[in-house]
Amino acid sequence: QVQLVESGGGLVQAGGSLRLSCAASGSIVSINAMGWYRQAPGKQRELVALITSGGSTNYADSVKGRFTISRDSAKNTVYLQMNNLNPGDTAAYSCYARVTGPERIRSYWGQGTPVTVSS
Repeated sequence: QVQLVESGGGLVQAGGSLRLSCAASGSIVSINAMGWYRQAPGKQRELVALITSGGSTNYADSVKGRFTISRDSAKNTVYLQMNNLNPGDTAAYSCYARVTGPERIRSYWGQGTPVTVSS
């Protein structure tokens, strides 16, 4: 099993910044990709940003130029720096990891951390 522990969510005013962190631990041989999804009330979950083991990144169009995903492979940790936040970014942000374990490859999700942006 793999556990994902998130931190860094909270309340911020429009134009402000937050940094999310997610640390993976457990039965990990390697991590193929890590990233963040978000789900706002009444909306479907959407990909925010993803980073692969090779360092390739993918962002939602709505966050390009404002959010930056990075990773510390030695710590199995991924970060999401969120700048110039706006009320449209308000959502529960969940960490995602695609992990190769001792027996198989599986996807894991964190519990979610709330981000609220006030206008």
